[in-house]
Amino acid sequence: MSTLWIIVIVAAVVVLLAVAFTVLGRRRQVEKKREEAADLREQARKRARSAKQAELAAEEHAERAKRERQAAQEHAARAREVDPDVDDRADGDRRGDREPDRQDIAAH
Repeated sequence: MSTLWIIVIVAAVVVLLAVAFTVLGRRRQVEKKREEAADLREQARKRARSAKQAELAAEEHAERAKRERQAAQEHAARAREVDPDVDDRADGDRRGDREPDRQDIAAH
């Protein structure tokens, strides 16, 4: 065999090895990216579940507040029925509902 053929064969083997290592490296890189994507998807699912739970809790809290508000309105309506002389304004300045002023306390 001539020296030229030996050089050609060695060069071909080197090129084939370089191509093989490049392909294998890309496959490993693609597999690593797939694993990373799977982790990100799992994190996204966890966060979505957590967000859904927070939304449900907020809705439940809002519903509870709505029921409490309704109960307060019903109690206020009943109070107006019981004592129609009470001025039931929203500013809290109601006759009999106010704390006495300091001067009023001193007068007693």
